Amino acid sequence: MNSESTLGAIAPRIVVAEDEALIRMDLVEMLTESGYEVVGQASNGQEAIALVQELKPDLAILDVKMPVMDGISAAEAIIHVSPVLMLTAFSQKELIERARDAGVMAYVVKPFSITDLVPAMEIAMSRHKQMTSLEKEISDLQDRLETRKLIDRAKGILMTALNLTEPQAFSWIQRAAMDRRMSMKEVAMAVISPTAVPER
Repeated sequence: MNSESTLGAIAPRIVVAEDEALIRMDLVEMLTESGYEVVGQASNGQEAIALVQELKPDLAILDVKMPVMDGISAAEAIIHVSPVLMLTAFSQKELIERARDAGVMAYVVKPFSITDLVPAMEIAMSRHKQMTSLEKEISDLQDRLETRKLIDRAKGILMTALNLTEPQAFSWIQRAAMDRRMSMKEVAMAVISPTAVPER
């Protein structure tokens, strides 16, 4: 598969952090030739954090051993902004576990070629996308669950106060939401605690 078919139309934006200038230059050249866009370069973990927070790239490639701050500590600070791929000369179990615990999505052991790098990069970016959408889904689910609980409580109050059946109470909430241009959750909250929702 050539890089175009793997990458699609828009080239992923990459930040590279590697303290050895020669390796960094080789890596940037490799990525550029493969259709990636290198938007920032850093020589230590601290610079990498600043660049990622400013540029919000599609991927950060960090070397493990760097001055000022190592790659794994930097990864912990940026993992919520961008996915991280780790470069390491050491495939020690302890190091890999530390990287995994920091939220690193993939790693490549040096020396590497672009054919080693591209699949790991794609995995890191796609795993990050999955995790981000999963987090969003979880918060949506929690919101839906909370809304359902509030509506159920409001239905109970209406059934008692207005002598309604459950379907009638639900319809009452639906109608009130449409009439007052409010969400059903807001109407339910107003029924449960009339002072909680301001008049519209």
